[in-house]
Amino acid sequence: MAVGEPAPKQTVGTPRPPWSQVWTGQGLRQVNRWFPAVLILLGVVALWQLVVATNDIPHWKLPAPKAIGEELWVSRSILLGHTWVTLKEIFLGFAIALVGGIVLAGLINLSRTLERVIYPSVIASQTIPIIVIAPLLLIWLGYGMQHKVIVVALISFFPIVVNTVDGLKSADPDMINLLRTLGANRWQVFTKVQIPNSLPFMFSGIKIAITFSVIGAVIGEWVGSSEGLGYLAIRSKSQFLTERVYATVVLLSLMGIGLFLIASLTERVLLPWYHNQRRVKSLGDQ
Repeated sequence: MAVGEPAPKQTVGTPRPPWSQVWTGQGLRQVNRWFPAVLILLGVVALWQLVVATNDIPHWKLPAPKAIGEELWVSRSILLGHTWVTLKEIFLGFAIALVGGIVLAGLINLSRTLERVIYPSVIASQTIPIIVIAPLLLIWLGYGMQHKVIVVALISFFPIVVNTVDGLKSADPDMINLLRTLGANRWQVFTKVQIPNSLPFMFSGIKIAITFSVIGAVIGEWVGSSEGLGYLAIRSKSQFLTERVYATVVLLSLMGIGLFLIASLTERVLLPWYHNQRRVKSLGDQ
């Protein structure tokens, strides 16, 4: 370029809108990953609809997916009311299980004596079928929400306790010895090494427990209740409203999937370092 000649204008590419990034990179990989599963699910639903239509199966015996979808829309107000009741039972019971499970896991880890007392009791509590405990709770507490919340808590706290204890006990012994060499006391070792190490294990237990909590709520409603999706399913079955029974099953399934996804998203937000390590490890293995 000659002296005094104006510099050529540099053209800057037009920035791509944020929504367009969904179809590139990570977004496209996620679509490709889930597309086969969605396709198989749609195929199963289509086959179900075809079998019911071609064999003229009575709706009270096996309703078609189309009839279930129509029932979800027509009875949406009834279904949503009972869904909210079941969700309240799940949230309250799971909150009790989460707090109680973490406290028990900490006590088991901090004291060998408490471990010998508490851990066998926690394991023994899971050998008693919850369907046996639920009627006793109904007798003791009545038809309110209390017995259903306790059933949810009982069925949910075991995975949290076991996974959190495993996480606390799997802390790096070299790191623990290093801190003790530097003068750290037992509480400092517990808070700075064992708790961070146990968080991924704890969230694994949370994801299992939040899914089981849906089962616990339904069992509690089956035993004795006047509201909730479990109660609605039992009442609808006795009235041969099979479409409504299947509609409650669909809502319970969606509820379990949604709660699991919320727990997974919370884990990603609170433990970004853990998922970064897993991502780096998976790229190194490829």
